[in-house]
Amino acid sequence: MRTALVIALLLVLCRPAAAQTNDLDLDAAMDSVQHFAQENLDPDVLNALQNVDRQAVEDFLKHYQDYLNGEYVLDVAQLKAAANAVLPLLDAHEETQPYAAWLRARLDYFDAAEELKPVTPAPQPEPGKPALPPPNPTFAAEREIWIKKVAPRPWPKGAVEFVPKLKAIFAADHVPPELVWLAEVESGFDPRARSPAGAVGLFQLMPATAKAQGLSLWPRDERRQPAAAALGAAKYLRELHEKFGDWRLAVAAYNCGAGTVQRLLARRHAKTYAAIAPRLPAETQMYVPKVEATILHREGHALENLATPAGGA
Repeated sequence: MRTALVIALLLVLCRPAAAQTNDLDLDAAMDSVQHFAQENLDPDVLNALQNVDRQAVEDFLKHYQDYLNGEYVLDVAQLKAAANAVLPLLDAHEETQPYAAWLRARLDYFDAAEELKPVTPAPQPEPGKPALPPPNPTFAAEREIWIKKVAPRPWPKGAVEFVPKLKAIFAADHVPPELVWLAEVESGFDPRARSPAGAVGLFQLMPATAKAQGLSLWPRDERRQPAAAALGAAKYLRELHEKFGDWRLAVAAYNCGAGTVQRLLARRHAKTYAAIAPRLPAETQMYVPKVEATILHREGHALENLATPAGGA
């Protein structure tokens, strides 16, 4: 195990306390992680932990999960300054550069949340009642913001090499080849990308998902191999589309899990992504329109109109 476990433990340790009290003992949390690391992890992990600015990483990570897994998109804007400060720290050391690649692909979430504030009407205060949280932007408003943000972007560096090969893999598995652009949203086409939660590679596959799609994690992690990762992602997307019959819902489930999407559809007696979007995790609310805007920019096709290659569902 490498630095991922250390950062994941930070998330686990910090998140509950931050939600319940303002008296979080960060030194105690970090000492607990270091004690575990000394007993269980190899020296490379300890070195990586020591090389990163503890306070900056702690401050960012303790909020990231709460805001991105929370329901309110506009709250995500509060992470912008911290994310920009943490990125060069992660980039400065080889051991933490995979996390830098992961974070770099998500920096525009914080920008988008900030840009959405002026177009999201504040709730009307009611006398004698506590202030209501800001409503979530509509799917249409988020899509418009992402179309504007994505439109001027050139192809990512890795896309020139990977896209033609990955499209062939997706098409062979009866998945719209345009969906290879999920890799731009997930990793910026950087195969090294690794999330604190343990997702790895171009398509940020979690260990359980990768195993379920036939990928090996040991002795070589196939999620780091572009062709193998593309095959795993294509199979997973095809399964999600077969379950939901809609590419927006499939993409949402790719991000937050099929169970989350299914429960919201059932709870709201809904059949479309737009009907459940405001209740999805904040990251998913931004992820789906970002994917849609990216595919529209790169391929000229709307997500809901993607054609399944012959033989697919």
